[in-house]
Amino acid sequence: MKVFKFGGASVKDAEGVKNVSSIINNHKGNELLVVVSAMGKITNQLEELTRAYLNGQDDIQHIFEAIKLYHFNVLHELFADHNHPVFDDVMNTFVEIDWLIEEEPDDAPDYIYDQIVSIGELVSSKILAAWLGTLRSGVKWLDARSFVHTDNTYREGLVNWEKTEVEIQKKLVPVLQQNIAVTQGFIGSTSENFTTTLGRDGSDYSAAIFSACLNAESLTIWKDVPGVLNADPKWFDETERIPQLSYHDAIELAYYGATIIHPKTIKPIQNKSIPLYVRSFLQPDAEGTDITDLKNHLPVPSFIFKVNQALLSIFPKDFSFIIEENLSEIFSLFHKHRVKINTMLNSAISFSISFDYDARKLDKLMADLSKDYKVKYNTGVELVTIRYYNQETIDRVTVNKNILLEVKSRNTCQIVMRDK
Repeated sequence: MKVFKFGGASVKDAEGVKNVSSIINNHKGNELLVVVSAMGKITNQLEELTRAYLNGQDDIQHIFEAIKLYHFNVLHELFADHNHPVFDDVMNTFVEIDWLIEEEPDDAPDYIYDQIVSIGELVSSKILAAWLGTLRSGVKWLDARSFVHTDNTYREGLVNWEKTEVEIQKKLVPVLQQNIAVTQGFIGSTSENFTTTLGRDGSDYSAAIFSACLNAESLTIWKDVPGVLNADPKWFDETERIPQLSYHDAIELAYYGATIIHPKTIKPIQNKSIPLYVRSFLQPDAEGTDITDLKNHLPVPSFIFKVNQALLSIFPKDFSFIIEENLSEIFSLFHKHRVKINTMLNSAISFSISFDYDARKLDKLMADLSKDYKVKYNTGVELVTIRYYNQETIDRVTVNKNILLEVKSRNTCQIVMRDK
């Protein structure tokens, strides 16, 4: 039993849907679960729609119509018969948003976000399943919310692993013995059957959840790159594909922000010793990257860049030091405002932290911290993480930069910097 996961770039248009379907159709036998993301940049557009609804903007219908038109243009390119059931199926899925935005927003913003943004995965998976069904028999569309069960933490649902595994073994395994199944990444449901999402870019994590609970033979994540590279091509002219990668190094790279793999993806499959293959949907027969229990570390230094960072420095207002009690208070405030720390450094009288800049979160965090601490901050800075660094690699990324913070361990160097 295998799991394939396809991201939004792979199904961004009709040709993409056909290409993905061809890759799936070439898979030998059944016992394959396909996990798919929302098409193209649709998640961004659904987020824009959510903001417009919450803010009472006049252009909400214009945004919504553009989203629907995008999908129906894809459908019209795929299906000459416009009476195909998928047209009604997709329209009925969008009706869920229609019902919601007819009323004034009355629920919590995070709950509303999940109910709207989750529609992207539901629609893309229905389109992919319908087209795949024209190529072969034994294709089944499944609702991930019937299998992935979470708590009520909207926008970042915590998985109830025990219940999820029971449901997958009970309901999904029998289906996969007879069919290729297409389902959604990113989404789950609460015990009250309300939709939750698993965090931005959480479709990889969904695929890992399914893989672990199925005890899958392997998980393949199909990307628009030839595998895991040692740097993002938009930052480096010359990059190297890493043919083999250990679970440990993959977790480290994902944790520090490598966009090729979602940070939560690796651990569930590592626990079950399930190999993860990263392959290119543009060159499906090409070699990619195999992530396994390999014992060797990375053969080349790897670089991870995160821009639009904030650097916060926290100082006591009195003459005390930054001690365990202060750190406990500070971390609790970061947790309260759901701010994820990318790197940190403490000294006797200061504690510095970098994180992804979000004006709304920063303002609220600053207000709480300022009650007991003196706080200084910089925005518009960047963070580079070098895995298996040396001085040459550090010099390479710090040309014409002012270094604001530098943290080193045995294998990893993190530098917060800005242009001179």
